[in-house]
Amino acid sequence: MTTVLVVDDEPIVREVVVGYLQREGYRTLEAADGDRARELLESETAGLVVLDVMLPGIDGLELCRWIRARSQVPVILLTARGDETDRIVGLELGADDYVTKPFSPRELAARVRAVLRRSAPQPVPDERLSFDGLEIDSRTRDVFKRGSGVVLTAKEFDLLWFLARHPRQVFSRDQLMDRIWGYEAALDTGTVTVHMRRLREKIEDDPAHPERLQTVWGVGYRFVP
Repeated sequence: MTTVLVVDDEPIVREVVVGYLQREGYRTLEAADGDRARELLESETAGLVVLDVMLPGIDGLELCRWIRARSQVPVILLTARGDETDRIVGLELGADDYVTKPFSPRELAARVRAVLRRSAPQPVPDERLSFDGLEIDSRTRDVFKRGSGVVLTAKEFDLLWFLARHPRQVFSRDQLMDRIWGYEAALDTGTVTVHMRRLREKIEDDPAHPERLQTVWGVGYRFVP
């Protein structure tokens, strides 16, 4: 049974979300602030975190950064409607999805299922790709740049691996959303842009002028070996 940690300072929100998730078959934990959430994450094994951005003390974005520095547990952010900055920053910090308030519990439960499905280990070909100083190993999910390890999130690796296995082929953001994230409706295609920027910062010598992860203007992205 998957455990979902719900972090929100509004008791009514926690009550509704927890009740719905429990009816969906999930075990739940609750926290009203970031400090309590960190305590639970250090003592319990959570399979996913539903995290409100606006929290007393440690806010949700800071807590998301803390989570991602220590694990790959999926995070769904709860943000105020129209607060695009928080959503973009959250995705850049490694959040997997976001839901805007007010939201329906049914929608949130669907997002939880989708994120857990996407984050589950997927069988990949037993293969290692090498490109003049860049090595990508599908078995261990390791990436090396000139012999030094590069730390990627799960989705960053999936995106890099997919593009590297199709060198020079151009994919639109919609195609990448469908291939990597598994569905198109839950996240906007800006998610691809955010992940591509983070990948460039990690594997390109000059992220502002990428040589491997190239933009084909008006079309999408491609990997150049």
